[in-house]
Parts: sequence; structure tokens; C-alpha cells
Amino acid sequence: MPEYRIQRAVSADGTEIAGRVLGQGPPLVLVHGAIGDGDIAWEALLPYLTDRFTCYLPSTRGRGLSSDNPDHSPPRLEEDITAFVDSVGEPVCLVGWSGGGAWALGVTAHSGSVAAVAAYEPGVISVMREDDLARTGATVAQVGTAAADGRLVDAVRAFASWICTDDEIAALEQTDFYARWAPAVPAMLQFFQHDAAYAGPRSTDPELLRQVAAPVLLLRGRQTKLSTWFAHAARHIAQNVAHPQVRELRGVGHFAPLLAPESIARELISFFESVRQPA
Repeated sequence: MPEYRIQRAVSADGTEIAGRVLGQGPPLVLVHGAIGDGDIAWEALLPYLTDRFTCYLPSTRGRGLSSDNPDHSPPRLEEDITAFVDSVGEPVCLVGWSGGGAWALGVTAHSGSVAAVAAYEPGVISVMREDDLARTGATVAQVGTAAADGRLVDAVRAFASWICTDDEIAALEQTDFYARWAPAVPAMLQFFQHDAAYAGPRSTDPELLRQVAAPVLLLRGRQTKLSTWFAHAARHIAQNVAHPQVRELRGVGHFAPLLAPESIARELISFFESVRQPA
């Protein structure tokens, strides 16, 4: 990794949240999804961004450089990112991938430090069809069984088969993806378990989305495996935030930030540079 420094913040419950910082230009905070951490989620995308943005790569609790805490419920994870964003000390552009897209929207609703937010295939459980919901539950159970047996790589494979197309899996097989992402499995399982048990307000509820005043870019891949779910999620969010833009990317799936970073970078650069222009 190129030269970097480490940014640290303290979440509302006292958990230390940390991430590497590299690049030059206005601040851009990138939030990982349910699996992975701030470093490995964005390493393919960074070379396309660091000459234009100072990129901040936080990890939520229990991942990367951050400390851990038993509570991995949705509000606590949003507080992790909120504390980190506020610690930058100036308005930031914010990006969230998958589960991190929902956290990023929650941060934008509650913090005055977000100038604009982009989400790549954010998940909204409330709009998931029953068949997809059942398959998701079966996948989480499979991941949990593998993790309990100490087979973390198999747990990542189970997760990938749920959300990745055959072409994406074939591409990932040519890399060290499974071994490198395996250490994040325990925190991912805590997130899934606490998210399923949580019954309070969510950042993707219509009334909370209506508090998002900053411009919002919603991205999704046309070849993504859970296309119906992500299409419904994007529509749900766009109908409730004040200033939405929706873009579909040809030929890519859910792991485009890792496997097709150029296409993601083009959209992010275009969006964030446009919203920085004076009215």
C-alpha cells in the first residue's frame, strides 16, 4: 500500500474506530460492506481515486484497525462511521458498498459532515422477496456452521455463492480473495445476528431517508445476481431521499468495486465532482 497515515475516532459507546488515509484532494470516506474491512474492500479502487481525493478507509468495530465491542447492531455501526466522518473536520464525500450503503445513508441523515453520498448496491431488507430472504437465511446458517468449525475460507465461499455470479466467482478464484477476506467472517456473523434481532428504526426506513438532504448517487450492476432485490432497494431509496441519481453499470455484478473498479471510479468521480461545482 502507498504511504498512508492512520485516522482514529471514538464511537458513541467508546469503541475506537480507525482507518488508513491516503491520497490527495478533498476528503472521500469509503465504507465497506457486511464482509471485509476498510483496507481490503477498496484496494482495487484506490488507484483510480487517490490522485483526486484524500481517501479515508475506516473499518467498523471488530475489523481492520478498529477495536471491538459486543454490540454490532445497526445503530452502533452507523455511530462508528458517524464518529469517523465527523473526526475528519470538514465536509466529506461518502461511499458505501452493500450493507455499508445503508450505514452511509444513516450517517448522512444524522451528521452535518456529509456533502454527498454514493451507495453501490445498498441492501434494504424490507424490500427483499420471500424467496430471496429464505435463501439469505440459509446462507447465513451455512456461513455460521463453517465458521464454528474453523473453516473461515469455506464460510467466505458460501457467502460468495449467495451474492456473486458464476463469472464473478471464477474471477475471484484466480485471486487470494477467499484467504484474505476470511478473517472478517466473525464480525460479519455478528453483524448478521444483531441485524436480524434488531427491531428498532433503520436508516432505510422512509421517514429516516427523508432526512437525507445531501445529493445521493445509487449505483447497481446490470449483471448482479440479486438483481430484483437491488433494483427494488434503489427504487425505494430514490423515492424517499431529496436529491437522488440512479445509474446502472453494464456487465458488472455485486463485486464490481473489486473486479471492475474502473467502472465504479468513473461514476464516483463524475458524481462527486459535479456536486462540488457551484450552483
